[in-house]
Amino acid sequence: MIPLSSTPVPIPPVGRARAFWAVPDDSPASRADRERFTGSYESAIPAPIADLGLFIPASLAADVDEATAAIRDLDGYAQQRLGPESAAAGPMSAILLRTESASSSQIENLTVGARQLALAELEESRSENARLVVSNVHAMEAALRLANRLDADSILEMHRVLMQYARGWEEHAGRFRDELVWVGTSGVGPVGAVHVAPQAELVPAAIDDLVRFVAREDIPPIIQAAVAHAQFETIHPFGDGNGRTGRALVHALLRGKGMTRSTTIPVSAGLLTDTQRYFDALTAFREGDAAPIIERLAFASRYASISGRRLIDELDAVLIDARTRTAHLRADAAALRLIPALIGQPVINVKFARQALGTNDMTAQRAIAALVDAGVLTERTGLRRNRVYQQEDVIAALESFAQRIHRR
Repeated sequence: MIPLSSTPVPIPPVGRARAFWAVPDDSPASRADRERFTGSYESAIPAPIADLGLFIPASLAADVDEATAAIRDLDGYAQQRLGPESAAAGPMSAILLRTESASSSQIENLTVGARQLALAELEESRSENARLVVSNVHAMEAALRLANRLDADSILEMHRVLMQYARGWEEHAGRFRDELVWVGTSGVGPVGAVHVAPQAELVPAAIDDLVRFVAREDIPPIIQAAVAHAQFETIHPFGDGNGRTGRALVHALLRGKGMTRSTTIPVSAGLLTDTQRYFDALTAFREGDAAPIIERLAFASRYASISGRRLIDELDAVLIDARTRTAHLRADAAALRLIPALIGQPVINVKFARQALGTNDMTAQRAIAALVDAGVLTERTGLRRNRVYQQEDVIAALESFAQRIHRR
């Protein structure tokens, strides 16, 4: 039993169904592992939450109110700092979304640097992790597009986008699992696992119950997002990608409830500061206490607001510096129009510049050359053809953001 919060939020714990596991004949497991992981286990039976009543202690309610204000503050700050008509507003939102996706992936031990992630967006990276994180970026985008229609089909679509390029998972992307899954250190069997998810036949009904809970309008969004996320992770409806899909669901819910309008709050960065407490909070939820996961999401929201504001300031400073360096260019120069795009995509090639500017290769090449001459872009490949250029200060800001999470 893990330590619970000082004031719990009681909920029905998961039920348990006992079953027997025999290691499949075609498993490459050793004889010792076959003996160790053959035996009885208990899978979860999720408690229904569609009509769940929640008693929130005053101290936790105040915590949630602070977190709510923090989220709205960051969303408004980005617009205030850049201005709603700023050409950098879209790229800034894109880089915050990418930062959130990278943090969410890192919780699953999928680590990738800012440069490799940007290269993967250009399809120029050989890193398998980078390609998987890019898929997470697209899943987050899908979650925000579907925020006003959160149903089972939307959840399946988020997962489809997330897993469509994962090697060996193409046929399973966007489909509920048809086999048992568990959370633990061994893939041989569920015996001794930290959490054994519900049997596959229980998944569709459990997701329908979750969707009904998400549709309620009588619960503060952060509390609703925390409970929905923990229930989703308890159900574990997919063979893989449950954590990333479940955190994308948090953002879809926050956007759908009007908590955010244009900015992606890097909540997963806050969860990443202490993953053990996050995992322990999910365990506490299954044991009948929702307070720890609500507290973790409230903390993550406040952390995201502070760290996100700092990142916005640093990236805005990069914009100001770039504009100073290019002040000698004509006001209608294509290079000036390319500068804001470097916030959202700090590694570019001619193809990207051409698409961003809506022009031809020659104009795109001249714009890049002007930014290289001004010290805004740097060419690092040393190649004569297929060159790639990067905005060093944006990459440095993103790497610094990642390092601050781990220092904390």
